[in-house]
Amino acid sequence: MANTSSAKKMVRKIERRTAVNKARRSRVRTYLRKVEEAIAAGDSTGAQDALKVAQSEMQRAVGHGIFHKNMASRKMSRLSGRIKAIGA
Repeated sequence: MANTSSAKKMVRKIERRTAVNKARRSRVRTYLRKVEEAIAAGDSTGAQDALKVAQSEMQRAVGHGIFHKNMASRKMSRLSGRIKAIGA
């Protein structure tokens, strides 16, 4: 348990930051789920549009340090490959 005033303040800051990061992570997952649903439905154009939105949201999360940049890049690459497979 935090004893000093600075440690107590850090606990408060961490709680606020955790809440913000959870919301951002949840928002990214929602956009990724929309891409997955469009791929499952076989909707190539809808999936491409959803991917474009998800990609910008994912990059924003990477900029805030919520996801690692290589993980985001790998995920976007795999999703775009699956979308291309639908169109072909």
